[in-house]
Amino acid sequence: QVQLVESGGGLVQTGDSLRLSCAASGRTFSSYAMGWFRQAPGQEREFVAAIDWTGGTTYYGDSVKGRFTISRHNAKNTMYLQMNSLKPEDTAVYYCAGRGPYSGAGVYVRATDYNTWGQGTQVTVSS
Repeated sequence: QVQLVESGGGLVQTGDSLRLSCAASGRTFSSYAMGWFRQAPGQEREFVAAIDWTGGTTYYGDSVKGRFTISRHNAKNTMYLQMNSLKPEDTAVYYCAGRGPYSGAGVYVRATDYNTWGQGTQVTVSS
């Protein structure tokens, strides 16, 4: 099973952009379906975006659709989340998650669909 480490979080202003990275250890990353979730204080973990093992299929939560882009580079064992037009309500701890190895086709939107998680990275958007 891979281990996941997020990076790229920080403090930005409304309208700014930020790119998160999720680096995976191990040799089976390319067989994992991957996703991003976020959790704000006092709130439940929220689905943000998901991508299948090929990178050819993606899916987004309604609150980020059109602003965020998920992608992956299997040769680099890395997944990304490009976040544009950031809003204060995007403030949260962002977690990357993996389902695998050999997840099969498809994307997954429930936290319980994933079996490995990173430690999270804080994103704070000031107004």
